[in-house]
Amino acid sequence: MTNSIGSLGLSLGSLHFLSEAETRSISPENFKGEKGKGGMATPKKGSMHPARDLGQGWKVSPCVRIAGGKTFEIADIKGPGLIQQIWMTPTGNWRYSIIRIYWDGSDHPSVECPVGDFFACGWGNYAQVSSLAVCVNPGNAFNCYWPMPFKRRCRITCENIGTDEMTLFYQVNYALQPIPDDAAYFHAQFRRTNPLPYKQDYVILDGVKGKGHFVGTYMCWGVNNKGWWGEGEIKFFMDGDKKFPTICGTGTEDYFCGSYNFENKVTKQYQEFTTPYAGMPQVIRPDSLYESQMRFGLYRWHIMDPIRFKKDLRVTIQALGWRSEGRFLPLQDDIASVAYWYQTLPSRPFPKLPSRDYLEII
Repeated sequence: MTNSIGSLGLSLGSLHFLSEAETRSISPENFKGEKGKGGMATPKKGSMHPARDLGQGWKVSPCVRIAGGKTFEIADIKGPGLIQQIWMTPTGNWRYSIIRIYWDGSDHPSVECPVGDFFACGWGNYAQVSSLAVCVNPGNAFNCYWPMPFKRRCRITCENIGTDEMTLFYQVNYALQPIPDDAAYFHAQFRRTNPLPYKQDYVILDGVKGKGHFVGTYMCWGVNNKGWWGEGEIKFFMDGDKKFPTICGTGTEDYFCGSYNFENKVTKQYQEFTTPYAGMPQVIRPDSLYESQMRFGLYRWHIMDPIRFKKDLRVTIQALGWRSEGRFLPLQDDIASVAYWYQTLPSRPFPKLPSRDYLEII
């Protein structure tokens, strides 16, 4: 007897179950993930390809190059199936590489993010991330383990919005198998506000309609003031909430599962950390010349405590520091975020992605 769940709900405790799921993988060595058709590329005659003396079956097509302003289709998969892992390593400016994922023939994406931010590395330089959902490993290796079921079709694209050609190494590992009717679709949306208007909350997510659950937040937080910046409360407005939310956090570092300013009590400095469910893997410290403001990268995965909604969802967070006389100071910071959630289809189209200049981080 085989396990009908197949590749859904995998864990160390379920790996011993047999399944009728079929394992497939898409990469530049097998663009369509076809059975028995990997590694078939051949070096061009007369070229200086490293495999010119070895021929077919050796390392001939490990990557693709995407010209500036062009979009490359990473995957087009006929379902039903489940994306299990995405690995990629792009060159160039990570804010200029936009990953999009479309489910079941939708004309608008359910995932639309700069690649670096999607993989919890939004400041444009490497930071190790060791979590259950996302791992970033040495050499700028991005890995995503969010399970992504689909019933009819999955399309994944990468757009190079820069002017220079980029190189992309990638692999998409997936299973072909039946998907239960109650399986929701993965979504991820990027936003940036720079600077945040005075006395306004930062909007992480808005306009979500349908049934689903919120599963994670990644934030790039650039502080434009001196001093502490993390007194703001996160708020989840769900299922008709108006002025006041159902869930209200107690502070920024509290939401990201830290406390007391993320301070190392020995060194009296910010302490980077990365754990399965939450972390602050990136702290960019001033060099007293050009990097004059503190910048932080933080993630919080709601894997064990998803925020469930039945009709709608809006998520905001305040930016608060301290001013004179023990009063809160509403901050005007550079904040970007990725919201991750699952929901039913159809989902609403996202707000238009900001322009290249607005996205840019030097």
